[in-house]
Amino acid sequence: MSDHSFLTWPFFEDKHRALALELEDWAGTELAEYSSAPANVDLACRKLVLKLAKAGWLDYCVTKKYGGINSSLDVRSLCLIRETLARYSGLADFVFAMQGLGSGTISLFGSAELKQKYLPDVRSGKKIAAFALTEPEAGSDAAAITTTAEQDDASFVLNGEKTLISNGGIADYYTVFAKTGEAPGTHGISAFVVDADTAGLEISERIEVIAPHPLARIRFNQCRIPITQQIGVGGDGFKMAMATLDIFRSTVGAAALGFARHALDEALNRTKSRQMFGAPMSRLQLIQAKLGEMSLDIDASSLLIYRAAWTKDNGAERITKEAAMAKLFATEAAQRVIDEAVQIFGGSGVVSGFAVEQLYREIRALRIYEGASEVQKLIIASQTLKEN
Repeated sequence: MSDHSFLTWPFFEDKHRALALELEDWAGTELAEYSSAPANVDLACRKLVLKLAKAGWLDYCVTKKYGGINSSLDVRSLCLIRETLARYSGLADFVFAMQGLGSGTISLFGSAELKQKYLPDVRSGKKIAAFALTEPEAGSDAAAITTTAEQDDASFVLNGEKTLISNGGIADYYTVFAKTGEAPGTHGISAFVVDADTAGLEISERIEVIAPHPLARIRFNQCRIPITQQIGVGGDGFKMAMATLDIFRSTVGAAALGFARHALDEALNRTKSRQMFGAPMSRLQLIQAKLGEMSLDIDASSLLIYRAAWTKDNGAERITKEAAMAKLFATEAAQRVIDEAVQIFGGSGVVSGFAVEQLYREIRALRIYEGASEVQKLIIASQTLKEN
């Protein structure tokens, strides 16, 4: 079990401490079979959605009115869950994260009808969620999307393409962002919920990545949806996407933190058991320096993550700067921690199947998705300039 002393920090309430310890016990017994990449990733994700739902962990992805735990999305809970799941299974963390991200915009801005139609099924695992923002020529620059949604009487007709969509190919619905043209740039984007079986929605390519997760390129070809599938007000889609990411960027940092804690645990065990030059490796000052830096990176990440989460949970309308700092530092720090763990393991660290080798593949994408590290720096600078 990893160090849980951070739970005594004033960021947390008793409910958060109880949640972390309960999930720790559950994950330790229920996720053993998902600690390494499964032979069939799609099937494993479908099983994990139901497993997480049955245990009640997806209750934290939706609000109380729709079967959830809290009256609003509690970011500290989301972060604690992702951190813990990531220590045990990158795939379990992925599944939980996508149920939250894929339904987050509905939770924050959807009509009562849309919430009732989707959120209870997200919570129960009956519907697998996806968030479709990225395009072949529009990644971190979300304002550059070209997918369109044109209103035609009581319908919208979508045309365009999205790529690198998590849960693409297995999702039951997609939260989609498209140009509707109310105004230039970011002010002309709207959000929609598109069911996976809608005519004109095609899975044009399944994408394989270094840490196996279900990803796909999806195409909209005269894809007609009812006007009631629009989320919120037309033209506010970009604001909705950014508000959703405000919440879930902090949780990306938490997942990275979970990976880093796992890597440190592996490294500590290795240095205590491995003999070098007649003594445990942990006696070497060079190794001690590495372990000290790894521990520092982990605690600094944790402070930034739970500062951002606490700030949001305590009523801040937006935490753009805090979430960007948490996501940037934690993902970059986790990359350093895991790289050092691989180095400590030596040749074994790059052998397929070793925990640190798997962590090395898992961490890399987190420095890119939901805003690459370079974009987070721009966000932080922009917010800092506004404040001064």
